[in-house]
Amino acid sequence: MFNILANILVIAGAGVLIAALFYVRQLVIQLPAGQVKNRWYVLSGLISFFFFGYIGYTIAFWSRNTSWLDLLVPSIFFFGAGFVWLTVILSLRTAMDIRRVTLLEQENITDPLLGIYNRRYLDRRLQEEFNRAKRYSLPLSVLLLDIDHFKSVNDSHGHQVGDLVLNYLSKLLLSAIRATDIIARYGGEEILIIAPSTSISAAATLAERIRQHVETHELVLTSGSDKRQAIRITISIGVTELDQDVANTEELVHNADEALYRAKGEGRNRVMLHN
Repeated sequence: MFNILANILVIAGAGVLIAALFYVRQLVIQLPAGQVKNRWYVLSGLISFFFFGYIGYTIAFWSRNTSWLDLLVPSIFFFGAGFVWLTVILSLRTAMDIRRVTLLEQENITDPLLGIYNRRYLDRRLQEEFNRAKRYSLPLSVLLLDIDHFKSVNDSHGHQVGDLVLNYLSKLLLSAIRATDIIARYGGEEILIIAPSTSISAAATLAERIRQHVETHELVLTSGSDKRQAIRITISIGVTELDQDVANTEELVHNADEALYRAKGEGRNRVMLHN
């Protein structure tokens, strides 16, 4: 009887380790490449080592357990495997919860159509950068841009194509801005770019590079009959800089909006600086 119980405990422990390895694999899939993921690979190797140790112990002591004292080691093996399994399960659930919260936070600050930050996140970050620039006397510039004649795109091709154009524009902008810039949807087809630690001359250079980047690309649409249609757009950009006369973020954006309005009034497809 003691021999049967001991073998059951060790074999059951080996089975628990197999289950733990399965959950480790599920956890590793969700982790990004890096040091943490590599350490979980090492842990899975250790669990595999313990598994073969359990099997080796079962073979070596298959018929040598004859008393209650002989159940001590198999019991420790079994509860040790249970501890490993529980630890892996909790780690997996924690990782899934963190991932779920991260996704929810990302959805909460991302515009679903353009794939860039939304107005809620924009207002918060603009205030943060405004306060930082004021506190440390750092330059801060804002770019407000709009698609030229976007209404004609919707009228000619429909709102679905208009949405594709907006999404395509956001991708072009993301490939043109710098890593330190913050881009968000301001409203409608207007997009605002926060350029921290950037003077208005450097912001004007950035805006012109963005304008040329958009102008030289086209969105190619393919219909069901494989008919290709290219849509080219241009943008107008208003640029402003934080100075002593600007009291708050609303005034800063208003100045950029005034510059954008002048850019449209003077022919569109241009960059205009706020006086």
